[in-house]
Amino acid sequence: MSVSQPVASDHQLARLLQIGMVLEEVVEARAHQHHQSVGADLDTDIEALLRHAAEESADHRDRLAALIDDLDAEQIPFEQIEPLVADHYERDRDTDGILYDQLCNEETAYKFYDDLIAAVEASSATFGIDRDRLVDILSTIRKEEADGVEDVTRLMEARE
Repeated sequence: MSVSQPVASDHQLARLLQIGMVLEEVVEARAHQHHQSVGADLDTDIEALLRHAAEESADHRDRLAALIDDLDAEQIPFEQIEPLVADHYERDRDTDGILYDQLCNEETAYKFYDDLIAAVEASSATFGIDRDRLVDILSTIRKEEADGVEDVTRLMEARE
């Protein structure tokens, strides 16, 4: 399944939205894992960034879940995703690694939503949900991901 082609059906749209949910779940799990791995040694600015990223990802998941519910599609529980990323991030305890990882997460999510919006807009399919509402929600999430990229970049630059 690819976002490089127009979305052709509700089923395909639901699967793509589920990919977005997985991206958000991974971001949330990574933020929690980074916070736990560093603990009390975590800089307050980075701690706030991770907390915000986790809260924003949870909000994005809720918005995507609502769209998927409207399509009557099955969802993937967060509890199934978090353990998959936990082991990989136990070893990444330095601040630069945390910020770089967060930047990659934000950029990946931004690019995914950008591509998904383009695929929906290029589609001539009729969806089981309102296209304008769908694009509006995805555009808002994309903007928040872009803001996240800027926030991480500013924090990285301040540390140089």
